[in-house]
Amino acid sequence: MVTVSPPKSEASASWAYALQLPNDPLAPRIARTTLRAVLTGHGMPQLADTAELLASELVTNAYRYSTGPATLRLRALGGTRLRVSVWDANPHIPPPFDKRSGHPLHPVPAQADGGRGLFLVCHYADAWGGYPLGDGLFGQGGKLLWCELGPQAADRAGVVA
Repeated sequence: MVTVSPPKSEASASWAYALQLPNDPLAPRIARTTLRAVLTGHGMPQLADTAELLASELVTNAYRYSTGPATLRLRALGGTRLRVSVWDANPHIPPPFDKRSGHPLHPVPAQADGGRGLFLVCHYADAWGGYPLGDGLFGQGGKLLWCELGPQAADRAGVVA
């Protein structure tokens, strides 16, 4: 049996995956495992540690604050950059994603019960944002939170390539 693969430059330049996740406490773990396999398979292991952290926080947010399923989307942006996005059915855009990326981030008080996960995403990602999805878009509504990372994000996180 012969396996045909596109040349490395074509394979790593453009791809996208979507993973449907139930509202289940195992969803972040499954998302991390899937993400690591995808990045390793596409020759981007240098992004795996940072991407796992960011995807895990986004999926955890979806699990904690939405009652329905979520979707993790991974998209290559060239050979060295990755966009991670998570859709869920709750239309509320949480802080700091409710503001533009140029706004300063304020650390979460030590006594706070939550709020650190999305702060971590904003700190380690190269770019991030969120927007509500109207009821008319594929009939789903909800919101999409996203972040992008590349070699600079891996460097910020202390990941050695």
